Amino acid sequence: MTDRLMLLDSASLYFRAFYGVPDTVKAPDGTPVNAVRGFLDIITRLVTTYEPTHLIACWDDDWRPQWRVDLIPTYKTHRVAEVTATGPDVEVVPDPLEVQVPIIRQTLDALGIPIIGAAEHEADDVIGTLATRASLPVDVVTGDRDLFQLVDDASGVRVIYTARGMSNLEIVTDQTVVKKYGVLPSQYADFATMRGDSSDGLPGVAGVGEKTAATLLAAHGDLAGIIAAAEAGEGMSAGVRAKILAALPYLEVAPTVVEVVKDLDLPEPDARLSPLDEARRADAATLAEKWALGTAMTRITDALGTR
Repeated sequence: MTDRLMLLDSASLYFRAFYGVPDTVKAPDGTPVNAVRGFLDIITRLVTTYEPTHLIACWDDDWRPQWRVDLIPTYKTHRVAEVTATGPDVEVVPDPLEVQVPIIRQTLDALGIPIIGAAEHEADDVIGTLATRASLPVDVVTGDRDLFQLVDDASGVRVIYTARGMSNLEIVTDQTVVKKYGVLPSQYADFATMRGDSSDGLPGVAGVGEKTAATLLAAHGDLAGIIAAAEAGEGMSAGVRAKILAALPYLEVAPTVVEVVKDLDLPEPDARLSPLDEARRADAATLAEKWALGTAMTRITDALGTR
C-alpha cells in the first residue's frame, strides 16, 4: 500500500453529517448524536474507499479570522451570530449540532486521530500548510471548492469533493479543474477572487463572472497580469477594463483573503492509522456506550483495524 495522507475539513464534514442523519438519533440522556454518528460513518467510508495510511482532522480554531475581516468586512458576515471582542466571532450553528462538537473531538481523540488547528486561522489554512509541506501524496476531503487551489498533480495533491454527497464523491485533479472552470488549479484563487462567492461574503468584480474570469486568466496568466493589462489599456475590451479598474480597491486586498495560508507553524503529530490498542479500544467502547454510538463506532474501529 502506497502511503497517503488524508486531511479532513472537519467542520465541512460534521455539518454534512448533522444534516444527513435524522436528529432523532440521541444518547440515553437525550443529547443529540446524529452528527457524531454521521461523522464517524463518513470517516469509515473515506478510510475504506481511499485507503489513507495517515489521517488528520483539521479544525477551525477561528472560522472568521479578524485579519481577513479587516481586509474585507463582509467576509462571512451572514454567518455571524455574535461578534466578540476577545476571541473568534460566534458562528451560526444549530444548537443540536453545537453540543455535539465536543463529543466529536472526544471521539477522534479516543480513536487516535490527531486534531490540528491554528489560532487566528481556519481549517483551510491548516490544510494548506499540511498539504504543502507533506512528503506524501495528499487527499483533501472537503465540500469547499476554495481548496481546489491546492490541487497539484505533480505533488500528488487532490481533493475529494463532498458537495454532491457521500454517495457521489468526486476526485478533483488538475484536469477536473481545467475542464470545469477553464483555469489551472494554480490560477483558481485568482479566479475565485474575481468571480466572488456569496457564501463567503466575497463580492467579486462586478460584471465579471466565471467565463470572463477564465478568459482573462488564459490571456494574462494571473491577477497581477490582468491588472497590469487593464492599467495599460491593452489586451481586453474597454468594458472589461473599466470593470477591473473600478474593482482595484477590492483586488488589492481580496487575494490575501481568498488564498489559503501555507506556512503556519504546526505540530507534526503521528498521523499514521493503525489498529487501536487495548487502552484506546476501552476508551472508544466507553464513549460508544455513553453516547449510544453503537455500530458507527464498531464500523470505524473495524476500518482502522484493517490498516
